[in-house]
Amino acid sequence: MNTPNKLTVARMILVPFLVVFLLTGWGGEANRWICLAIFVAASVTDWFDGHLARKYNLITNFGKFMDPLADKLLVCSAMICMIEVDKLPAWVVIIIIGREFIISGFRLIAAENGIVIAANYWGKFKTVSQMIMIILLIVDFGGFFAILTEVFIWLSVALTIISLLTYIMQNRKVLSMQE
Repeated sequence: MNTPNKLTVARMILVPFLVVFLLTGWGGEANRWICLAIFVAASVTDWFDGHLARKYNLITNFGKFMDPLADKLLVCSAMICMIEVDKLPAWVVIIIIGREFIISGFRLIAAENGIVIAANYWGKFKTVSQMIMIILLIVDFGGFFAILTEVFIWLSVALTIISLLTYIMQNRKVLSMQE
């Protein structure tokens, strides 16, 4: 297993630890900082594994499949926990997770027809906005940061919808293959 794939697996291993600390508060006074460290470390592996895989031509079928799955697992798990601790409305998470299911299904249909749907910039912006949103929800500073958090919640929802529509419009030929 190459280094990018190990980083992907490490990201998936960090998810249960993040969930436990987000939901239990086991870290006491340091809990938010423990959660922040776990989430940021996992998020950085997302960027780093992709960078290494492209730079050193270490792209594998395992990585193509597991990297996006690890990303979804990290972000969706954190957002679901934020519902439980009453920091994020369920409707926001439903829209974001719904988009992920739609795009995953879309990619499966495309793959069955020999078409690879690559990530686009809207999808990358969406992911970054969601990660920043989660970081802001974890640190929960209040004051100005409460406003900034609200801005990132709405930005994440908007970018989720824009990226969904962009994927569908750019790849609508995939839908016509199923008729």
